[in-house]
Amino acid sequence: MKILVLNCGSSSLKFQLIDMDNEERLVKGNFERIGGMKTTLKLNVRGQKSEILHIARDYDEAINFILEVLLDKKYNLIDSLDEIAGVGHRIVHGGEMFSNSVIIDEEVISEIEKCIALAPLHNPAGVAGIRSAQKALPDKPMVAVFDTAFHQTMPPKAYIYQIPYRYYTSYKIRKYGFHGTSHRYVANRVAELMEKNIEDLKIISCHIGQGSSICAIDKGKSIDTSMGLTPLSGIPMATRSGDIDPAIIPYIMKLENLGPEDIDEILNKQSGAWGVSGVSSDYRDIEDGFNMNDSRSVLTLESQAYKVAQFIGQYVVSLGGVDVITFTGGVGENGFETRERICNYLKVFGVDLDKTLNKQKGKEAKISSDTSKVEVYVVPTNEELMIARDTKEIIEKINDVKKK
Repeated sequence: MKILVLNCGSSSLKFQLIDMDNEERLVKGNFERIGGMKTTLKLNVRGQKSEILHIARDYDEAINFILEVLLDKKYNLIDSLDEIAGVGHRIVHGGEMFSNSVIIDEEVISEIEKCIALAPLHNPAGVAGIRSAQKALPDKPMVAVFDTAFHQTMPPKAYIYQIPYRYYTSYKIRKYGFHGTSHRYVANRVAELMEKNIEDLKIISCHIGQGSSICAIDKGKSIDTSMGLTPLSGIPMATRSGDIDPAIIPYIMKLENLGPEDIDEILNKQSGAWGVSGVSSDYRDIEDGFNMNDSRSVLTLESQAYKVAQFIGQYVVSLGGVDVITFTGGVGENGFETRERICNYLKVFGVDLDKTLNKQKGKEAKISSDTSKVEVYVVPTNEELMIARDTKEIIEKINDVKKK
């Protein structure tokens, strides 16, 4: 069974075709600058990389061209679209409606659209991608996999905000959390690596990249996470502020005569590592500044590590202990310096990092010492595989029902 996975952004479309018989990724690609004249499709076919310049004015044209590429004989991927069993769509926000992945119908699309106000950059693109895929592959089952679904197991004490309760009842303002597909994959994978039942583990998953979040996972279920109503809250990120004193917002608005859109721009796109360092939003550049003893680069990375460690400490309390801490995401998987800085704060919990093992980049590995009271792992995330697994499972259930 081959599953096509689609992840639609505001002007991009990432995709993978995965053979679920052996979970082999046949091809992955990223359509960039959709809607412009310089639309580029970056391809990786079984490790062979290439770029194709092809104008795609919208998702319809982008998806149709992707299907042409999949059928192209020179890539030897599929002989017919009949080989694609279904399509899995990454959807950022599902609100309270979805605690699991679901087959897509008009009711599901309507609920996704209701969450647009909570994810204005992501959910419209997700819906557009669904509509385009339905046109291009009208007979294929489509499955929605939500970033927020994994966190629907959080208890009310974790997700409620201490503001007037009517804002929850009227507008569903609460903590939702994100990166759920990534945290779910990592939690299950680290249990496999440790050769333990996930039901027996207390896991703290650290997804650190351009966007970052920490998740407390008990018996395979999310019980708390750092992102909230939107992906802005929690730990500082590449251009996002993370948690701040909310009184800062009206104070700055009055000082500089700013409106809500201005503040949204500042907190989402001008803050975090970029805002403090003034060097870059790319952590590799800031790491270079750190090594040159640039004071603001040092402050940026030390502050980040401090705040990540604080969240980990909070979640040790939430979980009543911790068995394993995992690092994933672009920085979490490759930034061994970041991992070391964070773990230096965690010695109070018995965390002892093996600095030699920690030097690796982008590979699954245990990086804690044999004497560490808490195991620490690097687990590269694979959200696309998680989406494909959910899609396959739902399609198989549908097929079983049809057979009966």
